[in-house]
Amino acid sequence: MLKPLMLVFAGLALPGLATAQSLVEGEHYEVLDNPVETQVEDERIEVTEAFWYGCPHCYNLEDPLNAWVAEQPEDVAFHRMPATMGGDWNTHAFAFYAAQELEILDDLHDDFFHAIHEEGRSLTDPDAIAEFFSDYGVSEEEAKEALGSFGVKGKVNQAHARMRQMQLMGVPALIVDGRYLVSPSSAGSLDNMPQVAGALVEQVREERAD
Repeated sequence: MLKPLMLVFAGLALPGLATAQSLVEGEHYEVLDNPVETQVEDERIEVTEAFWYGCPHCYNLEDPLNAWVAEQPEDVAFHRMPATMGGDWNTHAFAFYAAQELEILDDLHDDFFHAIHEEGRSLTDPDAIAEFFSDYGVSEEEAKEALGSFGVKGKVNQAHARMRQMQLMGVPALIVDGRYLVSPSSAGSLDNMPQVAGALVEQVREERAD
């Protein structure tokens, strides 16, 4: 089983890093040894964020990442994938997919992060999660049913399989087109991660145009 290892980042700035031509493999990003099949059914370029709600670096990445996602054109498909490294990581993955199944994820996602990192709530047991969900138009019973549902368990298992394929050993991470991995250490800082991912998106466009 993968062990929960937080990625350490240097916090170095990479001014001017904005184009595919500026990127250096092994310095700004890594190529996955085992590329994974993307989950989009069209020709859009997939960008996946691997995260854990309990990770402070993931929480701090949310604002710059959300701003970047909001600026992307229609040929970019952004997905979140909760990390499944055991214990509370898996519990939060179940919460993510349960919220998705209940169609409250868009409203709840940022608040779930905030509750953990600003309010000191762990949200690591079904009762606490169900109570939290009840503020978003579902009952605690509905929340608990979703947390224990076969569909949610299947999505958690799929996320775990994808993480193993990617050989991810820490979060946050951005995976572009199922092939390119951007971490805080490779990008130089959390703020640089979306910028590097954007340059990789540009690189994928150029590859497809050839």
